[in-house]
Formats: sequence, structure tokens, C-alpha cells
Amino acid sequence: MHVSRLSLHDFRSYAAVEIDLEPGATAFIGANGQGKTNLVEAIDYLSRLESHRVASDTPLVKAGADQAVIRADVVKGDRTALLELEITPGKANRARINRGALPRTRDLVGVLRTVMFSPDDLDLVKGDPSDRRKFLDSLLVLRTPRLAGVRSDYERVLKQRNTLLKSAGRRRDADLSTLDIWDENLARTGAELIAERLKLLDELDPFLGEAYVRVAAEAAPDRREITATYKPSLELAEDLRDAATIHGALLEEVARRRGDEIDRGISLVGPHRDDVTLVIGSLPAKGYSSHGESWSLALALRLASFELLRKDDDDPVLILDDVFAELDQGRRQQLAELVGDAEQVLVTGAVAEDVPDALKGHRFRVAGGEVVRD
Repeated sequence: MHVSRLSLHDFRSYAAVEIDLEPGATAFIGANGQGKTNLVEAIDYLSRLESHRVASDTPLVKAGADQAVIRADVVKGDRTALLELEITPGKANRARINRGALPRTRDLVGVLRTVMFSPDDLDLVKGDPSDRRKFLDSLLVLRTPRLAGVRSDYERVLKQRNTLLKSAGRRRDADLSTLDIWDENLARTGAELIAERLKLLDELDPFLGEAYVRVAAEAAPDRREITATYKPSLELAEDLRDAATIHGALLEEVARRRGDEIDRGISLVGPHRDDVTLVIGSLPAKGYSSHGESWSLALALRLASFELLRKDDDDPVLILDDVFAELDQGRRQQLAELVGDAEQVLVTGAVAEDVPDALKGHRFRVAGGEVVRD
């Protein structure tokens, strides 16, 4: 899979830009603030309907404009599809495939599949649990687009339930008759999400271990073994991980902690409270790993995602956004060798010297709002 053409209108810093792309490696070179990341962000957003830089759509629209439009021709085998997305802050976004409107914008998710590695990925190791949850859920949705609906349903239930809990905390005579219904909805959608996360980690595990060994080839033998363990907000038997069992366990734990939840006005049980513990050797990566080890592990998580998606289907588009400046020479070369056979790799860098020769391929200069083939 690869993107053969990208067109942006009023997206970020671009009033209008169109570029033709090819398989293999393409590097976008430009000083900071010139818009090179905006190009790859648009492609990644078209894949996941999420930005790796901001939480809302508003910053994606050029200042002074009402709407941004992303269009891309996506080639898969001998077929090409035109994907279009209209981003309108404050209103529902609209998506089309081959000029035909989609009933729901989220139906676009996964048609184009991307894996992006950026400097912010260090948060996967050193950041909050929410960063690791987002990593899992984004990968889940790319592999199984219907889970976007499950994720959305869970977030809606959680919001409604928290509103009811806050009301109950303020008024002791509040009517809690509907809380049981929200408990059931939270347990049902949450159980499916947790079960899918557990399954995903199991499938990701062999790719993660192999990727880390290859990225951190110079590490001592006792620092080359990686484990990623799911840590739910309730006790789960190791051998009982199906959605039905988790559903029952969630209902029991919610009932047990109802008093605490009412006092605090917030849901304390569910996938929104879960985490993934990453361990290098015998020590947790968070708080114990060196800067280089943390980078290697973050990179391994993305490379493992790439290999898992590749096993499912065609190669996803691999995006390396300004990462080589953060890596030492050895890791630069190692990364270039690991991704050199991907169908399409899009690289950004402030200076050409930061990009290994193996990934320079086609090159564009980005400056002053223009993207010019070098």
C-alpha cells in the first residue's frame, strides 16, 4: 500500500498544495516550522482520524479558513482509491471514497493504514497510562475498524455515567435507579475493549521482542528481553480473558466500588483506568531505562505494530517524523536497515544529513509554504 498523490486545502499552514509520491523512501527536508510535518500528519490523519500532535480538529484548519480538505490517492496492488476528508471544527466531518459519501466518517478508518514514529513516542515509555492506552486502541482500530464504534460507545457511556455519579455525589437523595443500566453498558463495552487489548498484546509480543533486539543490538544480554503486560483496574484470572468473563468481573468490581465512585464523582473501574507495564530485563522501563533504551523501546513498539499490520495485509505506510535527529548514528543506521524493505517510507528531517542515505530516495524541499521536488 502506498500514497501516490496528496492534495491539501487550508490544512495547517497550506492554503493549497499537491504532490505526487512514489513507492520506496521519500524525504521531506526543511527547517523547523516550514510545514514538513504537516504533510505527513495529513496522511496519518486520513488513516486514523487522529492527530499525533493535537487532540482537537481546530488546529488542523488554516487560520482564517472554515474548513480543511485532505485528498489522497491510495494504491493497493493494482487498485487505486481516492480518499477525501473534510474537516470542519464544530460540525461533523465528512468523508468520501471515490467521490461517494460515507455514511459515517469513521468508516474511512483503516482504508489507508499508517504507522507513525515521532519524537512524542518517548511518552509511550515515560509518559502517562493514557499514552499507552491510546497506542493500543489506535492499533486495534486500524486492524479491526469496527472497534472504532466500540471505543466511541464506551467513551459515550463513560461520560454519561460520570455525569450521573457527580450528580449523586452532590445530592444524597439523587435517583440512582438508572445507574445499574449505565453499569451494564460500561461493563459490556468495556469488556470487549479489554479483551481486544489483551489479544492484541499477545499478538504483538513476538514482534516487539524481535524489534527491540534488532534496534538495541548493542545492549547487554540481560537488558535485551522485553515484556509488555496489561494491567487492568480489576483482578483478572490469567487464563480467563474472554469478553464474557471480563464483563462479569467488571460488574462485580463496579458494584464493590460504587460508594467510592459516588464519593469521588467519577468511574474508577474500566479500560479508561488500565495501563501497560513495559519491562526491560527485570526492571520497569518507566523510571529505570536510560534515554537510549527508552528510545529503542518506543521505536520497537512502532516497528512491532508495522510488522503486525504487514502480517495482516499489505504493508502500511511507514512515517518517520523528525526522529533521526534524536537517534545516535548506530540507531539511525539500524532503523534504516529495518524499514528499508517497506513499500513506502515517508521521512521528515531538518537537514538532509540527518536522514540515512538508504532512506533519502525521492526528496522534497519544504520552505515558505512550498513543497518542491529536489
